[in-house]
Amino acid sequence: MMEISDKKLYSLLMAETPCYVIDSEKIEDNCKKLADIAGKTGAKILLAEKAFSFYPLYPLIGKYLAGTTASGLYEAKLGAEEMGKETHIFSPAYKEKDMPFISKICDHIIFNSTAQLKKYRDYCLSGKSGRINKLGLRINPELSTQEGHAIYDPCAPGSRLGVTSERLASDIEADRDSLDGVTGFHFHTLCEQGAEPLYETVEAVEMKFGRYFKHLDWINFGGGHHITRKDYNVDLLIQIINYFRDKYKFEVYIEPGEAVALDAGYLVTTVLDKTENNGITNLILDASAACHMPDVLEMPYRPPILDGMEPGKGKYTYRLGSCTCLAGDVIGDYSFDREINIGDKLIFGDMAIYSFVKNNTFNGMPLPDIDVIDGDGKLTVNKKFGYEDFKMRLGK
Repeated sequence: MMEISDKKLYSLLMAETPCYVIDSEKIEDNCKKLADIAGKTGAKILLAEKAFSFYPLYPLIGKYLAGTTASGLYEAKLGAEEMGKETHIFSPAYKEKDMPFISKICDHIIFNSTAQLKKYRDYCLSGKSGRINKLGLRINPELSTQEGHAIYDPCAPGSRLGVTSERLASDIEADRDSLDGVTGFHFHTLCEQGAEPLYETVEAVEMKFGRYFKHLDWINFGGGHHITRKDYNVDLLIQIINYFRDKYKFEVYIEPGEAVALDAGYLVTTVLDKTENNGITNLILDASAACHMPDVLEMPYRPPILDGMEPGKGKYTYRLGSCTCLAGDVIGDYSFDREINIGDKLIFGDMAIYSFVKNNTFNGMPLPDIDVIDGDGKLTVNKKFGYEDFKMRLGK
């Protein structure tokens, strides 16, 4: 059940819609939990910007975390500029024109293949950019732990992500210098999961890649860890990290994105119209699944909503959809104990992650404002968008 304090609720209902609202108090609470794990293990915890790149809160997050991890040049630049701590990067492939800048701002550069490693190794270790980078290789333990989210399974057969143990052995047989310069391994196999799938994964990693560990000094467990979820087994995570630190003397990194901003944001929307069709009451909103919460359609994902329940549980059941032309732009069916009318505001929860980092302006839909709310319920307008933000993406 989604809960909001009265002082925050009053401010949320005053927001101009559609509007994302980031809860800075909840962000800090999440970061404190992550910092506690870092303190008990010595692990370095990084913010995965692909899930949450709201840089106005980077100074707050940087008080607790070791830095940021990026999926490309622009995220790396943002992390380096706005948090200014450790900056890591992984990409399935890098462009030559980007590497001088990437190597200048990134501490760790992780490669997806030995071919990419060989292509850029000498430059990254030469110091020509002003720093000597730590180089890593992404490995694929070929252990799928996903259930129903194939789009997020990096270990699916034929995956382009990470080097399998068979492929790595073949590369080394063909060229004994294939791992030269590599000081760490990176794997990322989880998505919104607990510590138990991580335990299974590290067993597979150790079995398939352990023979190379003597040449390394760090390992990165990637992201997808729902560490700040209430039922997450924190003790098991601590046990796993300490095992690797004690046995292999590794520096251990983890790079959650969702755990930093889990349940720390809202999307406030207004009901524009009500329609009836074959016994279904549609509420037409000024927020869109396709434009403003893409994971609703991609995963699919059902966001919580204040006072909302499963269809049929409450007195009134509605289908919540957008004012775009896409017939499938539907957020879902929800029920309420009260009737919802035109002009009412609805508040979706858990909207800080994978929302505004993935949004778009399909149909010319306006981008939602981005506001920040603090523990006292004070709402601050951070960013407003308008027509020019739509137009500038399409031309000069």
